[in-house]
Amino acid sequence: MRTKVEVAPQVKEFVRSLAPAPRRALTRAIKSLAQDAGDRKVLEGKLMGCHRLRVSSHRVIYREQSVAGTRVIFCIFAEHRSVVYELFQQMLLEELSKQ
Repeated sequence: MRTKVEVAPQVKEFVRSLAPAPRRALTRAIKSLAQDAGDRKVLEGKLMGCHRLRVSSHRVIYREQSVAGTRVIFCIFAEHRSVVYELFQQMLLEELSKQ
């Protein structure tokens, strides 16, 4: 099955804000998701259905879906390890309250 990696604007902005070395590492790790590489983990609890990619002290939260026979990995949020899960949960709650 073909795999495609899509990156949300927030993730792109976060990666751009990093110093050159972590920026390269994070970019390389995101691209390698298509080959099932990297330190990945399925999330549980309130974030069930999402996965995380660990790259040093940074985390990328993503979801996997099958769209028209193609496996699509949506990188939806990235931040430093210390705050990523709390900020992502808060973002999800804000989106739900708007609906």
